Amino acid sequence: MNKIQQAIEDNLDNEETILLADGFEDAFLGIARQFNRAFAVYDKAKCLEILERDMDYDEAMEYFSYNVEGAYVGEATPAFIELVS
Repeated sequence: MNKIQQAIEDNLDNEETILLADGFEDAFLGIARQFNRAFAVYDKAKCLEILERDMDYDEAMEYFSYNVEGAYVGEATPAFIELVS
């Protein structure tokens, strides 16, 4: 069982679902809750690193901003966090 499947099994009941961001498994941080709803959380910097495997930084940022971070797919839309050191 991978870490995403384990997080889902450990943190969601049978009636809850979350949406996952395809292709960003390595950037998955966990599951958050707000207003009694659960959603997946990803590291934005790692998402950009993943995209930069196939495009330059500016292209990755534009693609991510519009197609990933800017895509609303319902209440279970994933969140993308910018970590502060």
